Amino acid sequence: MTEATMAFLDYLRNIGKEEDADFLREGIRVLTQALMELEVSQQIGAARYQRSDERSSYRNGYRERTWQTRVGEVGLQIPKVRDGSYFPSFLEPRRRPEQALLAVVQQAYIEGVSTRKVDDLVQSLGLSGMDKSAVSRICKQLDEVVEAFRNRPLEYEYPYVWLDALYVKARMNGRVVSQALVIATGVRRSGERDILGVELGAAENRDFWLIFLRGLIGRGLQGVQLVISDAHEGLKEAIQRVFAGASWQRCRVHFMRNVLAFVPHGEKALVSALLRTIFAQSNRADADAQWQQVVEYMRTRWPLAAAVMEDARDDVLAYMAFPVEHWTRLYSTNPLERLNKEVKRRVNVVGVFPDVAAVIRLVGAVLLEIDDEWQAGKRYFSLESMRKLYEADALTASVTTSLRYAPAIAPVH
Repeated sequence: MTEATMAFLDYLRNIGKEEDADFLREGIRVLTQALMELEVSQQIGAARYQRSDERSSYRNGYRERTWQTRVGEVGLQIPKVRDGSYFPSFLEPRRRPEQALLAVVQQAYIEGVSTRKVDDLVQSLGLSGMDKSAVSRICKQLDEVVEAFRNRPLEYEYPYVWLDALYVKARMNGRVVSQALVIATGVRRSGERDILGVELGAAENRDFWLIFLRGLIGRGLQGVQLVISDAHEGLKEAIQRVFAGASWQRCRVHFMRNVLAFVPHGEKALVSALLRTIFAQSNRADADAQWQQVVEYMRTRWPLAAAVMEDARDDVLAYMAFPVEHWTRLYSTNPLERLNKEVKRRVNVVGVFPDVAAVIRLVGAVLLEIDDEWQAGKRYFSLESMRKLYEADALTASVTTSLRYAPAIAPVH
């Protein structure tokens, strides 16, 4: 065997090494470009600048496309034709594998795998790897789907709405800043649960909440009877202005934390037990009476904690005006907290997002995935219990109408 042949065999054995990757990529690019030029010439019946009676069309410039190969990305200039279309034959067999790779990368991103770690994942699939900028470009294809989900019309009545916020870090103007991520969920009149909206803002203030809630109304949110949230002042004011006529449920868990903040550590268990006696009552009248007793008892020992309770009764016990079957899921934001926990699990893997768009992309994709799971699962509230809610509303409306139009009774002299 000649020395040249031996050298060529050694070169083939070492193919794929980093020092040969650039050479191989360039070689593949030149060969594929020549192949495309040949194919398009055969398709239109004439080579470049050739006059021919068999010509059926003309070249019309190029379009760029990146091709993932075992030696990395290869930039292709795919010829375009004026009449009809041309697609390289050597890319046809790779369409499905490329789509599969794209799906894997997108799913990894949704699951919270950082863009840098996706490189290792791609290598495990037998490819040479993918740099973080390439992964980001691929994941941007999620934007269209996420935006369609975030801006979809809300076509149902949602008597119950939960609101909450969490914070994520993203780079803005060269700095890492904390951003408020707000999420809204709701239960339809028929009992199914939906994710209504998600938005990112610089601060969780009144103006930001007003814009978010008005956006929900603009998309069709209607029929809201109870809004459940914490006692953030900006959020409370926004709820009052946007959801006029709806009740507000102050999260019971957050309320208890507020009260216990003014109680010595050694007595927190006692105060917690006292507060739970209120919530153990089976109706609003008994709960009101028990609330007053607890406040009177606490006023002598923990006056600051009692002061927190003074004006909070109607907001904390608002859930008792609704069907008993719904109480355990109405008195706090815990249902939304569980959703936030799942979002945080994916977000924490990334740590600091490169920009605001990346936050919406990841969180929106996660919420879309969760919303799909909710639709496939069982109802959040049964039809029977939701029927009680609307039967009670109909009865109240009937009584109000009767009183409004009842004939006046003349006083007896």
